Amino acid sequence: MSIILASKSAARRAVLDGAAVPYEVLVAGVDEDAVKTGLLAEGATPRDVADALAELKALKVSRGRADFVIGADQTLDLDGQLYDKAPDLDAARERLRILRGKTHKLHSAVVVAKDGGPIWREVVTARLTMRDFSDDFLEDYLKVEGAASLGSVGCYRLEGPGAQLFSKIEGDYFAILGLPLMGLLDLFRRHGVLAS
Repeated sequence: MSIILASKSAARRAVLDGAAVPYEVLVAGVDEDAVKTGLLAEGATPRDVADALAELKALKVSRGRADFVIGADQTLDLDGQLYDKAPDLDAARERLRILRGKTHKLHSAVVVAKDGGPIWREVVTARLTMRDFSDDFLEDYLKVEGAASLGSVGCYRLEGPGAQLFSKIEGDYFAILGLPLMGLLDLFRRHGVLAS
């Protein structure tokens, strides 16, 4: 049996690579915007959305496969409102201004499916407080990060210059990167996919 990551996220691949987990990538091809819109219309919370999308991705790739399929999703929650990835640098600038000086939550969900059904899930929430940085700092940050800032819902990479945006971080580092890892590794060890 092998491990499949149902995600095109470079950050999630980096987490698995860093932990020396062997896997292959098969992107689920889920219309995330449509699913989010439907879930939010039904009153789902940002945490619920992350969990539902992680499961949907895992199940879609898992159908007809005996492999372990990892589905993952992450949502940014500021005072109960869900924020998606910024489409361009102007939107990233505005997003960072909104988050500046405030605490937001990142909900990171991971679901493992096998033979078309979920066998394990975890949703981890981290709390991140951005410092009240200056407009000059913001402009310098966006010059350095450029398009890389568009790769995450918060317009930052904690493993990069984005770390300088924060005054306080509470939560699991791997979850903040987009893939809660410790429980996942334990699951794979229990099933004999990774050495114990």
